[in-house]
Amino acid sequence: MARGSNQLVVSQARAALEQMKFEVAQELGIQLPQDGYYGHMTTRDMGSIGGYITRRLIQIAEQQLSGR
Repeated sequence: MARGSNQLVVSQARAALEQMKFEVAQELGIQLPQDGYYGHMTTRDMGSIGGYITRRLIQIAEQQLSGR
């Protein structure tokens, strides 16, 4: 795969992932910019959001695989 070619396998998941991003940011006390420009966000904050989303997605997948 070439760089920059990240595409969602399930295109309908985009809205759910965006919603999760806002929920996680709120839980972590991080204010996301209303204009959608993340250039002024710190790497630490964005990494925290991304890491938490990854952990949550893994938890969801594990629950589905275990039949819960």
